[in-house]
Amino acid sequence: MPSTTSSKIDAVRNWLLAKHPERTAIAPDEDLITARLVDSLSFVEFVMTIEEAGDTEIDREAIDLADFRTLAAIESKFL
Repeated sequence: MPSTTSSKIDAVRNWLLAKHPERTAIAPDEDLITARLVDSLSFVEFVMTIEEAGDTEIDREAIDLADFRTLAAIESKFL
């Protein structure tokens, strides 16, 4: 059964929640960087999680941080 966009973004959300067990939810428009849900140490793993969820490859030479700030932006750009 093919993945829907919502299940793809849920995979990314679940990865974030697994990294932050103190959290129970992440709003689609919450700034993931300001909220410290993604930091420089976890960013590469975060990008790989998005690639896996979306079955896509993200060009690391052309990364725009704005595309990764919220779940809504990630869903719109990559999933």
